[in-house]
Amino acid sequence: MKKVAIFAFRGEVTCFIHVMLNAIDMREKGYEAVVVLEGEATTLVAKLADEASPMHTLFEKTKSLGLFAGACKACATNLGALEAVKKEGLPLLDDMHGHPGMARYMDEGYQIVTF
Repeated sequence: MKKVAIFAFRGEVTCFIHVMLNAIDMREKGYEAVVVLEGEATTLVAKLADEASPMHTLFEKTKSLGLFAGACKACATNLGALEAVKKEGLPLLDDMHGHPGMARYMDEGYQIVTF
């Protein structure tokens, strides 16, 4: 099985839409796909969790499929997104000096894709 870890760094909803769409598409095509929220992307959780957001349904689908591996603990903390990340039940990742490391995923056979 192909394994892909998508690391999302950018804090733009229009970019993150493609992260979620690709993760869903990969899962539907038999890939083991996960999304890791890093950097400014952690701030998108509150925006996308808002039911008024046009992308809320896509966010909920991505979440319900278990595609979110989690969010960077350091970035979520420093960018004021920690409470939203916790509220949405996303795991906090901090295995590399407070940030999610890519090596762990590579060791598990994942291809890394960054947005």
